Amino acid sequence: MAANQSAAAKRKVYSRYSSPADRIFDTLNVIALCFLMFVTLYPFINMLAVSLNDAGDSIRGNIYFWPRIFTWDNYRFVFKQSEIFHATLISVARAVVGSLVPVFCTAMVAYTISRPEFVLRKFVTIAFVLTMYIDPGLIPSYLLIRDLHLIGTFWVYIVPGLVYAFNLILIRSFIEGLPEGILESARIDGAGEFKTFTKIVLPLCVPALATVGLFNAVYQWNDWIAVFLYNSSHQELSTLQFELMKMLANTNSSSSSGSLASSAAAGSAAAANNLTPTALRATMTIVASVPIICVYPFLQKYFVKGMTLGGVKG
Repeated sequence: MAANQSAAAKRKVYSRYSSPADRIFDTLNVIALCFLMFVTLYPFINMLAVSLNDAGDSIRGNIYFWPRIFTWDNYRFVFKQSEIFHATLISVARAVVGSLVPVFCTAMVAYTISRPEFVLRKFVTIAFVLTMYIDPGLIPSYLLIRDLHLIGTFWVYIVPGLVYAFNLILIRSFIEGLPEGILESARIDGAGEFKTFTKIVLPLCVPALATVGLFNAVYQWNDWIAVFLYNSSHQELSTLQFELMKMLANTNSSSSSGSLASSAAAGSAAAANNLTPTALRATMTIVASVPIICVYPFLQKYFVKGMTLGGVKG
């Protein structure tokens, strides 16, 4: 009896999704998703094909999905530069420290302004939100960094971005959605505010913290303006993005000045190896993108968990 009912249910489900209208909808849906996937992946595939193609041949164009003349010379040239590996270590350290420390600091401020008993919560929130709309400008920012004695130090990459208003509002909204009874139970058990924050709030906010951490890591990994403004004369603090930018600038032009003069030899070497700006740009794109692409899948589950929690709370 049970087997017959199960078979009948399967036939009912099959007949429901096997009608002509459903089949047409499924087909159109698959076509639309495949087109969207193609539009999303094609630029990256094209950059990969150009980076693996002979630099001189790339000038001819018409390279779409695979290289016409396969070669590793573009990558060999990039990784032969003596500054690349040290700059990569600085970029990795900047991405790790620049994501963990700001996330912890932002979460502390977010927890503080989420507490109803904090009398200045509205004032502090408005003060942070105003920073999203009012930009002090480059010169005041540089003078502030100089007065803080951060120029020529690694911490010039970290301290100015400890708390961003958007990330603060995101984490604060997540904390305000937590059950208040959990926090009250911790206080009844004798936990102070800091212990409640570290033992209760932080573990419950992992989805929001992972999201903010990824935002910070991507920004820290891609940013080279801070190096150019504050540490361009300190080669030991140069990052991968800045070194790649200097290589591209010196490949585009044989004459360099200012902070770009230190990589004039790299530009000359690129010309000697017939490395064109097109090939170098594609190679740089792949080299700079792969680390973030490798990290993202490990954080994706936290995004899904965050959406699930939000749906339950709603």
